[in-house]
Amino acid sequence: MLRGILFAIVAVLAVFAGYVALQPAEGRIVRSATLAASPAEIFPHVNDFHMWQAWSPWAKLDPNAKATFEGPETGAGAAFSWDGNDEVGAGKMTIAESVPNERIKIRLDFTKPMANTSYAEFTFKPDGTKTLVTWDMRGESGFFQRAICILMNADKMVGDMFEKGLANLDAASSGKAG
Repeated sequence: MLRGILFAIVAVLAVFAGYVALQPAEGRIVRSATLAASPAEIFPHVNDFHMWQAWSPWAKLDPNAKATFEGPETGAGAAFSWDGNDEVGAGKMTIAESVPNERIKIRLDFTKPMANTSYAEFTFKPDGTKTLVTWDMRGESGFFQRAICILMNADKMVGDMFEKGLANLDAASSGKAG
């Protein structure tokens, strides 16, 4: 009997490990929303890390996180480091490319809870008097990270935060923030 249970556990773990191994090494999370402001009104809120506190959903999770800024105030080379509670972890974001009112690319170097590098891109597409904003994040995932993403549904967790962030960005850039 004990042998059968042990065999079943090993079989389940082997199937799960095989499933994890077949998952793509690159993870990607994308969310889009149409915001009430023009690209010119939205762009500065993303291009200046000092303004992220007003709309980033992670800033709301730990308002006491230690934040430091380096490099230029805005655009390529601007950097923001944070060290917060377990919900926000620690890391550094650096703007790698900034094309006014069109696109911002950011390198994210996470140090806690686990080291990883990802890349985020914000695009701003005019839509009449509004703007379609897309928040796209990609990164390589090792076996352990892929297993965690399966168990915790990273697309839903992070995607929900992206959706909150886009709604907050809408309010901040259209003057509706409270």
